[in-house]
Amino acid sequence: MLNSDLLDLVLMASPVVQAVMLILAIMSIAAWSVSISKSHQIRKAQKRAKLFDTTFWNTQELTTLFNEVVRNSDSETGMAKIFESGFREFVRLKKQGVMHTADLMAGTERAMKVAFSKESDKLEKRLSMLATVGSSAPYIGLFGTVWGVMHAFQSLGDVQHATLASVAPGISEALIATALGLFAAIPAVIAYNSLSTKVDRLLGEYENFAEGFLTIMQRQAHSFETQPVAGFTQTNS
Repeated sequence: MLNSDLLDLVLMASPVVQAVMLILAIMSIAAWSVSISKSHQIRKAQKRAKLFDTTFWNTQELTTLFNEVVRNSDSETGMAKIFESGFREFVRLKKQGVMHTADLMAGTERAMKVAFSKESDKLEKRLSMLATVGSSAPYIGLFGTVWGVMHAFQSLGDVQHATLASVAPGISEALIATALGLFAAIPAVIAYNSLSTKVDRLLGEYENFAEGFLTIMQRQAHSFETQPVAGFTQTNS
């Protein structure tokens, strides 16, 4: 019975209020779609980051790891892309005859920053839409409510004896717009805060990995200044 009454109120609402309700419904669906897809993306990125971090620190020959990452380059993301970009630039500079540690590390760090920025953009993509829904949906719903209340009171001009029964349906249909605005905004705000926190934490892990990787490559650069090295290895000492 309640669902039938709500449907009747929506169908009897003014065109402007119905348009507001439609906009809010679309915003709510979009927010839920983004929330679900981003949750899956971030969860997948977290698993890959953990796996690659373990593989990296258990690998003694970085050239072998680099070749493996290059073979799977189309499907690799996150830490693997940062590692690939940094290692590729380090090797390229070395082949060009750059031997000074500062030059090698500067080029490697720049390449890794570019890769980090790209991965950050992927993780943060469409999160702003959740913030937009969370901040604007209540105001859009409020606009629909104000318009509906105005429409309800204007209709009283043709009634000689105004009663609660005559104005209540109009106010009820107007308040549905505010309810829909809150229904769209509250989940969007919760999802945005949760996903943003997870993204920040994951990017922090990327930064920690990059710092550790740069430390290893700095050791390699120092060794190149004293003697030629056939391969790229890492030590945890």
